Amino acid sequence: MGTLGPGEAEWPGCGRPGRPRPIQNLLLLLGTLLSCSLGGGAQGPGEWTLWGSWSRCSSSCGRGVSVRSRRCIRLPGEDPCWGDTHGYRLCRLPDCPPGAVPFRDLQCALYNGRPVLGAPQTYQWVPFLGAPNQCDLNCLAEGHGFYRSFGRVLDGTPCGPAAQDLCVAGRCLSAGCDGLLGSGALEDRCGRCGGADDSCLWVQRVFRDAGAFAGYWNVTLIPAGARHIRVAHRSRNRLALVGADGRYVLNGDRADAPGTYEAAGTRVVYTRAAGPEETLSAAGPTTQDLLLQVLLREPNPGIEFEFWLPQERYGPFQARAQALGWSLRQPQPREVEPPSPEPPGPAWTPTPAPDPCPPCLDTRGRAHRLLHYCGSDFVFQARVLGRRRHAQETRYEVRVQLVYKSRGPLRGREYVWAPGRCPCPPLAARREYLLAVRRLVSADGAQDRLLLPRDGYARPWSPAEDSRARLAARHCPA
Repeated sequence: MGTLGPGEAEWPGCGRPGRPRPIQNLLLLLGTLLSCSLGGGAQGPGEWTLWGSWSRCSSSCGRGVSVRSRRCIRLPGEDPCWGDTHGYRLCRLPDCPPGAVPFRDLQCALYNGRPVLGAPQTYQWVPFLGAPNQCDLNCLAEGHGFYRSFGRVLDGTPCGPAAQDLCVAGRCLSAGCDGLLGSGALEDRCGRCGGADDSCLWVQRVFRDAGAFAGYWNVTLIPAGARHIRVAHRSRNRLALVGADGRYVLNGDRADAPGTYEAAGTRVVYTRAAGPEETLSAAGPTTQDLLLQVLLREPNPGIEFEFWLPQERYGPFQARAQALGWSLRQPQPREVEPPSPEPPGPAWTPTPAPDPCPPCLDTRGRAHRLLHYCGSDFVFQARVLGRRRHAQETRYEVRVQLVYKSRGPLRGREYVWAPGRCPCPPLAARREYLLAVRRLVSADGAQDRLLLPRDGYARPWSPAEDSRARLAARHCPA
């Protein structure tokens, strides 16, 4: 008989005397008897018991960890259960009072005045944060030039002084949107945890109206509930934002400086580069309507705006927009392909149209593949859904099919950005590619992009390309 792992139980086999323990499930016992009567052998993994209840929070104030456990029940010859015996979730309590001793400091202080190095001399210990593993209890002897590791920190200890991640079983884990540590669950663009962007609609348009006189012109209404708002243009004109109370949030009676502004329950990041480019972005959701305007100083070259809106709010928004004389393109649900053979809207570039771009360099070869595969943050197979040009950049919307390499979470649908209006290598709509891309985060954290470098790696996907990618993974340094 093999040795069982912790948290596992074993059933008596066919023809073997014995009696199951009380915790074992009656349904599993019936399945065992049926298997014995048919002469079949046990196959596959075992089965988990139900999760136990959550424990009390590990902390008395602030953030901590709550844990629950389950057991694996398996028959003789079955494989261990797939998954974890313990689950952890973030628990939040009222903030700790000012001056409270941090949790890591308390754990180091437990060794104050105690001989720990086999000598009668004792020390006063404080946390040492320069060691490699953040979840080890590394403590520095005050007044001395050495530190000592006392094993792991207790579960629920912050990974660093200002870190949001917590240590659990010696690992630094972050909480997903479901509150579970290490789950990796993310909100989709509709605000649903683990969703697939299918409960909201993407509203996108280019405002091209040119006013006959200088002054403020309405661009669009941004209704309550909007998420992932983005506005951009390149001109000497100025974007302006009006709140539900009729007061200007941005660029009203004066020119406001770039920065972050509070409006409608969200933070609006306003940027204005040294050149003519100007942008607005906000994560949302907005709690009130906002009116986007433009202060015209010169002819309007086009103002691009987009946001995501719950499906139930799109009808009222469209009715109000049409009443104001703003015709908007009917958006498509994110998980539904456009019915027409070409993506709708003037901002999309049809595939059959002639492209005046010059030819790209030949980037084939093993050396080029290894360079980009090993130096990239993400390598995945993707289907291109559409292409759109933004000023001096090109944005591809892709559906992720298969992930080969990932240094972070990937959604089912992503935007991949490429520099220039004539990116190299170019990607064609409705075709599948193997892409090696990098992650690019702006200094203020407002933009988090997937970047396909110029002359980067983007090859049409094929079984042969799949084999080359898997072979390249073996040659990348760890």
